Amino acid sequence: MESLFILIPLAVLFIALAVRVFFWAVDSGQFDDLEGPAHSILYEDKTIKPETDACQGSEKKKPLES
Repeated sequence: MESLFILIPLAVLFIALAVRVFFWAVDSGQFDDLEGPAHSILYEDKTIKPETDACQGSEKKKPLES
């Protein structure tokens, strides 16, 4: 019975914290666009840069074909 005096205020505190975090997420725009990021992974980027050698900064040379 004595543990209820500790657990009930602790539960109320956790619920208040969860509600506060939920409203913070809604206000900061976390739920504005739920489908956009999920669909963006399916499309390729339109700008493709040529491969460069990281050490020299020049374009990678293709091997000679014979």
